[in-house]
Amino acid sequence: MANLLRNIVPSIARASKSLQIPASRCFSTQSTLLCERKEGAQSDSMMDIGCRSIFNSDHDIFRTSCRKFCQEEIVPHHEKWEENGQVSRELWLKAGEAGLLGTDTPAEHGGIGGDFKDAAIIMEELMYVNCSGPGFPLHSQIVMPYITHYGTTDQIEKFIPDMVAGKKIGAIAMTEPGAGSDLQGVATNARRDGDDWILNGSKTFITNGYMADVVIVVAVTKPEAKSRAHGISLFLVEEGMKGFNKGRKLKKMGMKAQDTAELFFEDVRLPATALLGKENHGFYGLMQELPQERLLIGVMSTANCEWQFETTREYVKQRKAFGKTLSNLQTIQHKLAELKTKISVTRAFTDQCIELHNKGKLDGAMASMNKYWSSDMQNQVAYDCVQMHGGWGYMSEYPISKAYVDARVQSIYGGANEIMKELIARTIVA
Repeated sequence: MANLLRNIVPSIARASKSLQIPASRCFSTQSTLLCERKEGAQSDSMMDIGCRSIFNSDHDIFRTSCRKFCQEEIVPHHEKWEENGQVSRELWLKAGEAGLLGTDTPAEHGGIGGDFKDAAIIMEELMYVNCSGPGFPLHSQIVMPYITHYGTTDQIEKFIPDMVAGKKIGAIAMTEPGAGSDLQGVATNARRDGDDWILNGSKTFITNGYMADVVIVVAVTKPEAKSRAHGISLFLVEEGMKGFNKGRKLKKMGMKAQDTAELFFEDVRLPATALLGKENHGFYGLMQELPQERLLIGVMSTANCEWQFETTREYVKQRKAFGKTLSNLQTIQHKLAELKTKISVTRAFTDQCIELHNKGKLDGAMASMNKYWSSDMQNQVAYDCVQMHGGWGYMSEYPISKAYVDARVQSIYGGANEIMKELIARTIVA
């Protein structure tokens, strides 16, 4: 973790006290206080701070800060944001002040300077409060890496500091009305006009699209190429450019507080400096960055499974039927046992992927496995948890109902799970 975040408290020893880590779990070695770390399956709650061996005390401090932010700045307002179809600009600025944007962006590029584990903590904490509205992960772990990995020094200096501060919101526009998981079906195009580019086309289902200040647009720049993979480029399109128009905020089954929009490009004149990366090399960049996007979905799906389990466990321990609490019924006990086992297995795989990705060793096939498995699991867990809530689980006032509809898109976006299986299979039979 970057020094900026490590210095939240003056010492790990004092942090362990504030986190209420039992003294029996801590021991001293030289001048460093270390704590035994249980895995989530062994802890009182799978969401406990201080568990899971992939994290350390610095991460616990950061997680405590994130959890406090989510409880104070997100939970009280989320219902209103669901009605509005977007979160507030103020939230983005507060997130920037709290160091929750660009957390794993290198400090030399204007980021916080942490790593993917730090980023994963933010994703998990959003799921631990069951709030899907803030599009922080897409902004920070999908859009910003494209700019830092492929952008020029001028592009990095222009966008990254403001994105870290929450002053500029980022989006990426891949999906089109006629092209979803198959990126080679992209029809949006850009043609040269002197030193400029003229962009035409449309995109849909764009997360952060309505609030976005900068959008990475995937466009065909060499239609005569032997395949789309050899003729796609990426462009940085900014709010206010003539011909760039945002359509309506799309009404969705779930994730109602997350702004999702249609984008239209009609003869948008882009300067040469708007090209992100090399001309006609966009597909390569997309393939390099998609594994992180898929792991991001897996991280959030796994965490939401844990939240659903814990909130359902509390519900069945209080809800009465036939003169006793639901948790006294063997059928409920066995279902909880099944769920905890399945979630714990998923958690172990997801944490392995987080660890590998943090070391730069996660490959595309494994990321696809995690995305497919975790998002399917999230939907299975949602189904069972709603069932255990009974009729109340069908009421939108109960958080588990929102979790159920929010879960459905996880197996669709970021590449449908059927596509994930195809990508996995290619590595098996090649």
